[in-house]
Amino acid sequence: MNVVDGPVPKHRQLREILLAMIEGELVPDAPVPSERELVARFKVSRATVREAVGRLVAEGRLYRVRGKGTFVAAASIESQMHLSSFTEDMRRRGHKPSTVVLGADETAAPPPARAALGLDVIDRAYRIERLRSADGAPMAHEVSWLPAAPLPGLLERDLTSSVYSILAHDYGRVLDSAAQTVWAEGADPLRARLLRVPPAAPLLVFRKTSYAAGRPMEHVTSWYRADRYQVHMTLERTPHTGSAGAGPGHHL
Repeated sequence: MNVVDGPVPKHRQLREILLAMIEGELVPDAPVPSERELVARFKVSRATVREAVGRLVAEGRLYRVRGKGTFVAAASIESQMHLSSFTEDMRRRGHKPSTVVLGADETAAPPPARAALGLDVIDRAYRIERLRSADGAPMAHEVSWLPAAPLPGLLERDLTSSVYSILAHDYGRVLDSAAQTVWAEGADPLRARLLRVPPAAPLLVFRKTSYAAGRPMEHVTSWYRADRYQVHMTLERTPHTGSAGAGPGHHL
């Protein structure tokens, strides 16, 4: 395919050519031709190349690494807002989940986790840190806190599997509700290394407290790669009550 003069702007033509390369020739994380190579190959201006590549970056099909170039982004995994484990979520969407346990111990919970779990200062908690992957690619870094007293021997279980399933099957604690907050932040050096993204790359952060029959059983913070994970929400209009809303959407 070539870029030609005509009614379709050249940057749109070049975008379609590059998109066809992404979908038909290149694999995730493969480099795309440099700006100079694209200018020479398609006989277009640098401004045209920058516009076409910039649009694909904005659409999440390409990503840039400063000083190295532009690369093909992996397809995003879309998740519905619902209460399920990472393992369950990935399997339902046709992806193969895997987990590496980075650390697991019994200790005193920090104040935010202690408050979320309703623990006293003397109560012990489990801290479980895991790296979650989908189809072999790192997806999320996760730090969970759980109360130790109602879950004796939890750290002896296989923590590379679904903790939700362990709670249900081994302890009779079925997580049935949760409160969650979501925000965005740049990757710090630790998470950039774990998730294989450039420093300051955008991450989606989920902080969730989950309950079983009204009792808090898990307080977890998860940092997801924003280039590989997106969230889908279905919103319903509710009658106006005269009170201030919490934002554009509400969910568990």
